[in-house]
Amino acid sequence: MSDRREVIIVGGGQAGLAIGYLLAQQGRRFTILEAADTPAAAWRERWDSLRLFTPVRYDSLPGRAFPGDPDSYPGRDDVVAYLTDYARDFELPVELSSPVRAVRRGERGFLVELDDRSYEADQVVIATGPFQIPRVPAIAERLDPGITQFHSTKYRGPQDVPVGPVLVAGGGNTGYQIAEELAQSHKVNLSIGARQTPLPQRILGRDLFRYLDATGLMGKTVGSRIGQRMRDRETLIGSSPRAARRRHGIELRGRTDDVSGSEVRFDDGGRLSPGAVIWATGFELDHSFVHLPVFAADGRLVHQRGVTASAGLYFLGLPWQHTRGSALLGWVKDDAQYIADQIAALASPAAPELAAQPSRR
Repeated sequence: MSDRREVIIVGGGQAGLAIGYLLAQQGRRFTILEAADTPAAAWRERWDSLRLFTPVRYDSLPGRAFPGDPDSYPGRDDVVAYLTDYARDFELPVELSSPVRAVRRGERGFLVELDDRSYEADQVVIATGPFQIPRVPAIAERLDPGITQFHSTKYRGPQDVPVGPVLVAGGGNTGYQIAEELAQSHKVNLSIGARQTPLPQRILGRDLFRYLDATGLMGKTVGSRIGQRMRDRETLIGSSPRAARRRHGIELRGRTDDVSGSEVRFDDGGRLSPGAVIWATGFELDHSFVHLPVFAADGRLVHQRGVTASAGLYFLGLPWQHTRGSALLGWVKDDAQYIADQIAALASPAAPELAAQPSRR
């Protein structure tokens, strides 16, 4: 026998909490299923010194302002505290340690299956976010086992890295931030594949995102001409190759091309025998638990701003789901409101007795 909800939300991170708040305002009977045993789990896995490159003024979910100086940059622990308090204070029905194994069509709507129970739901929101499966290249398996290596999700600080030269593989914001921190105590090599456009954190004393917001660039949609160009060109915020070399003494390398024993080879012909390798190589999305016809032949999710062809099934928090900010803490609320409106349009008006159920923690 399955419990029944109007809506099941899969994922209790920032996207799941944002849509949860909005559904609570509608009076929907819903549950948020979070695989991890702690709130804000994806953020807890980031390194100790992480700071957002968006200031406090742009980091709020619906219904609650992010605390602090609007022009300051929150750290990892600030985000964890904000999301944890948000779920608790709004009494959102988050069920921790609840990994979803399958979402499929049921007799009435959808069937959401877990290890020990299942739910029936009229509608389902997949809000598992962009940080699902750490991506490590296959060549990592050939690295000498005597060399320390791990994905950036396992990095907490310089104390995790043994003495000796370090290779940080990955030229995005994560790779640069970790490399810059390690450069204070280690000889750091940064392996860069595709070059990303560097943008300053502040311009004329104001944060970059003030300009992006004021000019409307943050609101450009993925279907627009400029949105298509922006989507294909990742950017560095507050870091640059020149600053990495001159200010931090980081040696820049080409793309990590091959590994043989203790030696790493780069596509520019360079070689290095590092004492440690940190793979800042991003993440893969994993929607394999969704057993519904919403994927193209190549496995790509087919949707329009998170709305799929399977009526009542939505996705939220995807990179470039609608705009540049779709996967960012302070902008996910825009897509969340859109999905909440779609849910309301498809559902019958919520009766008072269909209020959100208390949390089971």
